[in-house]
Amino acid sequence: MVPQHPQTHGRVGCKPQQTNHLLCFRRACHQQHFWPDLVRLPRPNCLGNQQQITAGDTGVAAVILGTGNLVLRSSNGTVIWQSFDHPTDTLLPAMRFVLSYKDRVVGRLVTWKGPNDPSDGDFSLGLDPSSNLQVVIWHGTRLYCRTMVRNSMTVGGGTYRSNTSSILYQTVTGIGDEYYAVITVSDGSPYVRAMLDYTGKMKTLIWSNSSSSSTVLGEYPTACDFYASCGSFGYCDFSGTVQKCQCLDGYELDGLDFSRGCRRMEPLKCGKPNHFVALPVVMVPDNFLHIKNRSFDQCAAECSTNCSCTAYAYANLSSDGTYEDPSRCLVWTGELVDTLKLSNNGENLYLRLADSPDQKNNNLVKVITPIIGSLVILSCIAFVTVCIYRGKWRNKEIKQRQMLRYVGSSNEIGGEYLEFPFVSFEDIATATDNFSDSNQIGRGGFGKVYKGLLEGGKEVAVKRLSEGSRQGIAEFKNEIVLFAKLQHKNLVRLLGCSIHGDERLLIYEYLPNKSLDAFLFGAARQSVLDWPTRFKIIKGVARGLLYLHQDSRLTIIHRDLKASNILLDIKMNPKISDFGMARIFGENQQHARTTRVVGTYGYMSPEYVMRGAFSVKSDTYSFGVLLLEIVSGFKISSSELTTNFSNLIAYAWRLWEDGKAAELVESSVVERCPLEEAVRCVHVGLLCVQNHPDDRPLMSSVIFMLENGSALVPAPKKPAYYALGNCEVGEMEQMENSVNGISITTLDGR
Repeated sequence: MVPQHPQTHGRVGCKPQQTNHLLCFRRACHQQHFWPDLVRLPRPNCLGNQQQITAGDTGVAAVILGTGNLVLRSSNGTVIWQSFDHPTDTLLPAMRFVLSYKDRVVGRLVTWKGPNDPSDGDFSLGLDPSSNLQVVIWHGTRLYCRTMVRNSMTVGGGTYRSNTSSILYQTVTGIGDEYYAVITVSDGSPYVRAMLDYTGKMKTLIWSNSSSSSTVLGEYPTACDFYASCGSFGYCDFSGTVQKCQCLDGYELDGLDFSRGCRRMEPLKCGKPNHFVALPVVMVPDNFLHIKNRSFDQCAAECSTNCSCTAYAYANLSSDGTYEDPSRCLVWTGELVDTLKLSNNGENLYLRLADSPDQKNNNLVKVITPIIGSLVILSCIAFVTVCIYRGKWRNKEIKQRQMLRYVGSSNEIGGEYLEFPFVSFEDIATATDNFSDSNQIGRGGFGKVYKGLLEGGKEVAVKRLSEGSRQGIAEFKNEIVLFAKLQHKNLVRLLGCSIHGDERLLIYEYLPNKSLDAFLFGAARQSVLDWPTRFKIIKGVARGLLYLHQDSRLTIIHRDLKASNILLDIKMNPKISDFGMARIFGENQQHARTTRVVGTYGYMSPEYVMRGAFSVKSDTYSFGVLLLEIVSGFKISSSELTTNFSNLIAYAWRLWEDGKAAELVESSVVERCPLEEAVRCVHVGLLCVQNHPDDRPLMSSVIFMLENGSALVPAPKKPAYYALGNCEVGEMEQMENSVNGISITTLDGR
């Protein structure tokens, strides 16, 4: 045994006990197996390799293997239990730490509370639940740092050399449905370990017999590789001798330091010339969209044809046939956060940049020559193709032109040609069993929503507008215009649309968990919303709004954000829905007015209710109300609140003033959530519902405050909590510079 070797086998679901014996099993500590006759050795005797502790007449034996694995075996040699299946904060060579199985997160390393306190600490390490492509360290529920995104059979791989020239490999391996972490040492030495210590650092240590102590071979995070430490579009440079923050190519510092990240030197404009620059040997940023079954060229096309795409990366996960789909295509549609420049083991990130005037001229010379040579051939091919398929597509073109005439009356389009995915009415009728009542999953003033099953087994939600409803037609136009321009993981996807006589139909992705309000305000399902799920929903909605306000090619105000318009997928990821009331702003437009106010009282900002004025800060107000509802479990005007408070905002403000903000947290989660994080959410929620729009933060600031526990958050002023009730209005409104006849509806999910 190694003298003074640190403890690697700790708690197994129970608190440590003071005892005069080396090994003790208690019924309260282990619920699956209980051996009452197991013999216990006195503490002075230490166990060596293969030394057994025999259990009376039961034939059960405890064995410590040479690897450090403590194994309990039955009399026939069957392994009943082994310590390697229950790691605490340490990994040893040959230990197979299962991270996930069939997309379900299985295990985490959890730190000690302190150097001498083995109870659960604040830091944990495990597979990212939103993607099986990266391992992350959390501080509570907040991201603390990431490893490399998987780009081959292994991720997080590193090679270290000790004083004896042995080589250590730390890898995360994916085989079939299982992902696991493993440490391999070239000389088979068991005296190497990886430990997540109580300060949040993942350390690799090797035992030195000469000094009788452990030597640190490597650790992270260090310097600027903490999560998002260099801001958006910045990266931490590890390639030099000194780690430092830099801006990505084509970007410059936005301010005096990297707290605000970097900004583009040449702004991107959809339809304008742009190109991609390869950034080699990097750890790609977070918040990516993983697209499967794509070649490199197809992956590049996914980004180049999407105006919102800012970068892409591609890799093959395996070349030996282990994976059914070995491709790994990642695209980014927003800010690039937490990028690292490495000295080795990195990959290429293809960054989208606008062409400078010189580049445009050079590109023109390069492009025009082959175009002239192939122009005649392409023209001939195109002519023949049109002639062959003209008859086949005639009816479809007529219907698409009909659709364009309907949508073309909206001045939101600005003369652009929009392509719409078209689905035949017959296919939709078949998918919904001819719009059977048994398939109806929602209804509103616009019409009904049905669940459908398209050919090929794809589930969809079909919105069928009421015949003759001007409100429904206006919503139909508005949603098509917006969804033709938007794509984000926190927005509901429009899959198609159809016109058949007087029928107007929209086809969306189907989300089985329906809307957030069913979970949030339904007592039977409220228990599903633990604090990590609530916090994930809060951050997801915030990212969706940030995309609408800032990261998409348009500035879009939703104007009807509420719990019933937040739909949840199978993994409880939130998606913003119902864009019937949304408004597109011009490039330099900051606010607008309407002559008729419609919406959901309680969620509408004071300036919108009183003056009909709205802006991105109107959505911020609605988000603040939603945030307080998610934290508390109360509706904005809940009957459970006392008569002393006009609504939830008034109640939250009183608790905040009295220093009792933690009492706002919903009772079913308050004992199992980090109160500091929950109180920060209340703090941010009160900032979002400030009376004056200028006092409310932008959504980019909201996300920064939510995800950075150390960020300074300004003190809120007393908000305006007007008592207008919480009713629905379904009237028409006349918008200045907008579509006429927009409707307000509440869906029961899709």
